[in-house]
Amino acid sequence: MVKVKICGIKNLQDVQAVNKHKPDFAGFVFYPLSKRYVSLIVARRLKAALNRHIKTVGVFVNAPVEEIAAAAEIGIIDLVQLHGDEGNAYIAELKKICKLPIIKAVRVQDENDIKRADYYNCDYLLFDTYSQSAYGGTGRQFNTQLLKGVKIHKPYFIAGGLNADNVRCALKGLKPFAADVSGGVETDGGKDAAKIKGFIKQVKG
Repeated sequence: MVKVKICGIKNLQDVQAVNKHKPDFAGFVFYPLSKRYVSLIVARRLKAALNRHIKTVGVFVNAPVEEIAAAAEIGIIDLVQLHGDEGNAYIAELKKICKLPIIKAVRVQDENDIKRADYYNCDYLLFDTYSQSAYGGTGRQFNTQLLKGVKIHKPYFIAGGLNADNVRCALKGLKPFAADVSGGVETDGGKDAAKIKGFIKQVKG
């Protein structure tokens, strides 16, 4: 069954909405330029309030590897998501000091981007919408059916503009590890429990 990741948890109200319907993963964004940014201090408090069965993902963009290792060491995150320009040299350096599973985000314009993703020495891939001006969080979809034409050798997440109305179509004919959503389950900038419920129902339905 496809798993669900609710990304961009910012406050205790978000945690309450997530706890109500228990997705598989919750994401903390540690990229300072993101509107969903949280500090390690805030994330630690939110992690303590989160249902213990929900795994936490730390989203980083071109961050010092020591910053990621610090989040891992104090137990804030269970997985690392690299959403910037990190290559295999960076991943190798990170693996020396952090033993958590690594998700590498790939921003998709065409099939070639998907083929090149095989290059990354990570545990999971995450396919997101390409934007020239942002590393993620655009709220726009990419053509997920491009994934059908490429042999993908790692379990993968699908992200980018998903919501309860379009996720079933986006996943049609695919076998992703998980569906990743942020803005699609928000109302007025906060996580909406009813939208989370609807999203999970459509993914797992």
